[in-house]
Amino acid sequence: MKIAVDAMGGDFAPRNIVEGAYLAAKEHGVKVVLVGDEDQVSKELSRYPTSKLPIYIHHTPHVVAMHDSPSMVLRRMKESSIKVAIDLEKAGEVSGVVSAGNSGAAMALAMFIFKKLEGVDRPAIATIHPAFKGSTVLIDSGGNVDCKPSHLFQFALMGDAYAKYMLGEKEPRVGLLSNGEEEGKGNELTREAHELLTGIDINYVGYVEGRALNSGEVDVIVCDGFVGNVALKISEGLWETIHKILKWEAQDNLRARVAYFFMRRAIRRLEKRFDYSEYGGAPLIGVNGNCVICHGASNAKAIKNAILLAANLAKNKLNEHLIQELKEKQDLLQLAQRAKNGVRRLGDTKK
Repeated sequence: MKIAVDAMGGDFAPRNIVEGAYLAAKEHGVKVVLVGDEDQVSKELSRYPTSKLPIYIHHTPHVVAMHDSPSMVLRRMKESSIKVAIDLEKAGEVSGVVSAGNSGAAMALAMFIFKKLEGVDRPAIATIHPAFKGSTVLIDSGGNVDCKPSHLFQFALMGDAYAKYMLGEKEPRVGLLSNGEEEGKGNELTREAHELLTGIDINYVGYVEGRALNSGEVDVIVCDGFVGNVALKISEGLWETIHKILKWEAQDNLRARVAYFFMRRAIRRLEKRFDYSEYGGAPLIGVNGNCVICHGASNAKAIKNAILLAANLAKNKLNEHLIQELKEKQDLLQLAQRAKNGVRRLGDTKK
């Protein structure tokens, strides 16, 4: 199993990308193919003892900038590092792709080259968030800012499968993000999606509020990509703010400094749970391939963990499970896609 890594994608490429690949190969034995400018990648690799590690370079001359539009990349940048990395997986030479570069271009290329899974209209980004006990999957976290109820329906099925086969939850509790838990809450989108989800054979618990992202009361939270990305960015900044407040308060007096000193181990554990780099990246679910998208400012640890995530996605055969799940629920998907002018309760239409 090899994982292709877009060595030129990200705010700190190729340095952080190469270091993350080195750590993944050294600590976990993952075979990594660094796709990018050979001279720059080789220069960074020379900083590490890599002679006995399974790290390879695949040269490509072009780089997708963060401001490049996905349509322009599709038309003109056929030898860009992210496209070549995806092409390698499509050809069967690698088992997954990791990129911290232009996420819009990565998504567009993944959908264009891999194609969508049958039954999926909109692939979605799934992120993991620390909870009081365990973790919570948020889907969609930014892939689709404008959604229909049928899209949220599909996100729920994809999130359910991800929680089952990647997080080990036997019957994941799935909630729909809204501005309240009562039946009458939400907007037109969430109310129609709620009707579609009620009565189908997943463990759908209904509306949940934003606090559920970290409370652990559900395993999967479903929303459109606009709301999901806002929630993601708030969650990413949570620990940073808490940590700064704790340090500021510790400077106030001697008693506070002593208390902070004795709590430092607990604080480090909490920091690790909320540190986004511990989770690496987020998979694009719903395409017929394995693509992990990372934060543009990812450090080496985040890249390493993203590579490990891509390897685990391939090892656990998530797409094979997802294809089977979607096939079993094909009749429900078709009903959801036809529900445009009025909402039908799927639970009432099942034979």
